[in-house]
Amino acid sequence: MEEKEMRRIEGQIRKALSGFYYVASEGKIHQTRARGNFRKKKLTPLVGDEVVFSSEENSEGYILELLPRKNELVRPPVANVDQGVIVTSLVEPNFSYNLLDRFLVTLENNEIHPVIYLSKTDIVSDSTMVEKIRSVYEPLGYPVIDGEQDKKKLTDLFAHQLTVFMGQSGAGKSTLLNDVSPELNLATGEISDALGRGRHTTRHVELLDLFDGLVADTPGFSSIEFLELTVEELPKEFPEFRVAASKCRFRECRHVKEPGCEVKRQVEAGEIAQSRYDNYLQFLQEIEKRRPIYKKK
Repeated sequence: MEEKEMRRIEGQIRKALSGFYYVASEGKIHQTRARGNFRKKKLTPLVGDEVVFSSEENSEGYILELLPRKNELVRPPVANVDQGVIVTSLVEPNFSYNLLDRFLVTLENNEIHPVIYLSKTDIVSDSTMVEKIRSVYEPLGYPVIDGEQDKKKLTDLFAHQLTVFMGQSGAGKSTLLNDVSPELNLATGEISDALGRGRHTTRHVELLDLFDGLVADTPGFSSIEFLELTVEELPKEFPEFRVAASKCRFRECRHVKEPGCEVKRQVEAGEIAQSRYDNYLQFLQEIEKRRPIYKKK
């Protein structure tokens, strides 16, 4: 009997579940497994990965090769993300410039375009708050969406993008995902934090076709620690610092005590937001004090 010729096809992993990877290619979904040598090479395929896989009629395919990733996130475990929607509550929990800047720095560091989505704007007592936040972030190129006013503005951004959601606990990530796509039926606020870490609540990650783009069906992470960011990288994750730094007297200016620092000049002149600079100094301290991470053998 002649051996069937194996087809090598390119596709994208849309779902990972129980050791199977479901790969979209040429308008179909193919059920595949990863090759055994992936484990030896310490490679784990992620949802969002572009892959080369084999496919035979009426049988399971195999992922043969992972194509280069532009980025990857740990929570949710997704690769090749284009944009991150940071769901930020104005009240209950209260708005925090510090937490928002943490998310922005993390996304910048992964080359993911941030979108700021403000929730609970209809119950905040300070009616000028949305405009204050806009005035800080929109000049930096970050869209700021008032969630109670214009959800369509958000879904218009999904086309041709792979989007993930993130934000503090209780900000309304699951509620928003359910609004955008009712078929998701994500549990909203039913699982306590303690239970949320239990084995019974493990969810698989899946990319859903929504509004001509792909959206990860999981609310993603809610806290940020700068475990891998270096002191050299941090200033480059603030777009306004990147622009100003070309005029600093020193090439690797940290924007702290150096003379002739353009970033500090712009903060004093009100051209860079004081809150952004204060948060930068705090993040810098955290990174400097961080203990070295020793990986277990």
